[in-house]
Amino acid sequence: MAQINSQLLFLTTSPRTPEKMIPEIKLLIKHFKGEEWNSETQRKYMEVLRDEDFFNGQGAKDPAFSARDRINRAPKSLGFVKLSPRIELTPAGYCLINSQRTDEIFLRQLLKFQIPSPFHKPTDKAANFCIKPYLEIIRLIRNLGTLKFDELQIFGMQLTNYRNFDTIVNKIKKFREKKAKNEGNYKVFKKLYLHSELNKIYRDRINSGNIKTRESSDVSKGKFIVTQENNTRDYADACIRYLRATELVNISHYGKSLSIVQDRIDEVDYILQTVDRKPKMFNNESEYMDYLGSINTPTLLTDNKELITRKIRELFPNTTLSPDANTESLKQLFSNLLNRQKTDIITKQIAEIKSFSKYNEIQKTFDDITNNTLYDAPLMMEWNTWRAMTMLDGGSIKANLNFDDYGAPLSTASGNMSDIVCDYGDYLVCVEVTLSSGQRQYETEGEPVTRHMGKLKTASGKPCYCLFIAPKINEACISHFYILHHLNLSLYGGKSTIIPLPLSVFRKMIEDSYKADYIPDPSHILSLFEASNNYANSANNEVEWYEKILNKASHWLE
Repeated sequence: MAQINSQLLFLTTSPRTPEKMIPEIKLLIKHFKGEEWNSETQRKYMEVLRDEDFFNGQGAKDPAFSARDRINRAPKSLGFVKLSPRIELTPAGYCLINSQRTDEIFLRQLLKFQIPSPFHKPTDKAANFCIKPYLEIIRLIRNLGTLKFDELQIFGMQLTNYRNFDTIVNKIKKFREKKAKNEGNYKVFKKLYLHSELNKIYRDRINSGNIKTRESSDVSKGKFIVTQENNTRDYADACIRYLRATELVNISHYGKSLSIVQDRIDEVDYILQTVDRKPKMFNNESEYMDYLGSINTPTLLTDNKELITRKIRELFPNTTLSPDANTESLKQLFSNLLNRQKTDIITKQIAEIKSFSKYNEIQKTFDDITNNTLYDAPLMMEWNTWRAMTMLDGGSIKANLNFDDYGAPLSTASGNMSDIVCDYGDYLVCVEVTLSSGQRQYETEGEPVTRHMGKLKTASGKPCYCLFIAPKINEACISHFYILHHLNLSLYGGKSTIIPLPLSVFRKMIEDSYKADYIPDPSHILSLFEASNNYANSANNEVEWYEKILNKASHWLE
């Protein structure tokens, strides 16, 4: 049982992106179903997990702790796995790892998550918790129309009791009024406002001197407030990512604000009218897990035959519905229609991108990523690079990120595949992107990039090459990829032609393609990889090779 000492809202933050838990739960059940969840199985689980393509962590310092961090948090807290007395899937967990659409599954589980519970019991020092957090945050977004990230961080995390909902709404409205009158720097205004709220929330703790934070010897008030500021940001970020997984909520990456998806407002209103706001009482963890693990609670609009029929007719009026169709068949039909809609939208996006009509927007998005003005820069980097490759030189370009039903980027690619795969018929190019820099870039990207390309090469039976794109390329990555041009390793399907490109050079390639008086074809990108192989064979060292390949990329159409 987790003991909560916080005065602010507690939400699960591991894994950071909810979709990431799916392969990790599969791995747990595959290897450890029916076993006890103890330090030994936890250590063994991390040993297995570290060997998987989709996992980029290490878990070396304390494997058992790392395993608990991966499984005891979201997978257990949201009712997907039972860990006592033995490891097993719940009905909700089974649906999660076997369903083609997970949005409704995530939604049900988030709506049931509550504090207090047999899993999360506040101490006497904690706030007066009485809330289903995700339910009330959805209510907050619906009530206000839009909810800024800063508002969620400053005020949403104060919503520890559903009875205080109106108080929080009024605080946000007051903040908006003062923000509108503020003539100074907004970042300074926001920071001062947040610190003022935190000082009020933790007044008693500050006055008593009980302000030591974990893993720090600094016991100053300043350090304590900054720690709480970071905590609110992390919880707000996690809240957004988990709500996005339900596909009920939109995120504006530019305005950093949340809103309800227009076509699903009726579903949200149904939830807000029918789901009990008050947390349920349970006698023990087993009873709570039975409730969490159920696949039928709470009831959603799509569980009602009459309502889902009306929903289908409103959104897809040309669809013929059988009068004998039951609720489950209607739900499956609705899912199929949404998937078809998404495919059609993305197909239209691709046609528009290939016409170069999105050139200025794509370049501006790269500016915004570089200037760190977007909400989820890594996701936007992956999405925008896919758009750029689609526009660059033809071919069939597939992004392995997740899209929502309206063709907007939802979450980044899972770790067991390349971010983008470009099929040029006779050969393939995988594209890997990252915003990491320094030594961390090499540690987290170097080996996985090579592994992904080798996996693609083996599966396709075609020649494969790779572009590795980052704002700045670390020297260790340059050396690593240069060496791989020469090493014939069966693990990676032979020699590996991987070209690391700074984002500035990649953008120059896009510009050259846009300005050319002809449409570049796959032979142009292939010539870049062939040149890389030739330079690697003739260069005296990695520095010479890299300088030559950068010059070639900067003039790739000449």
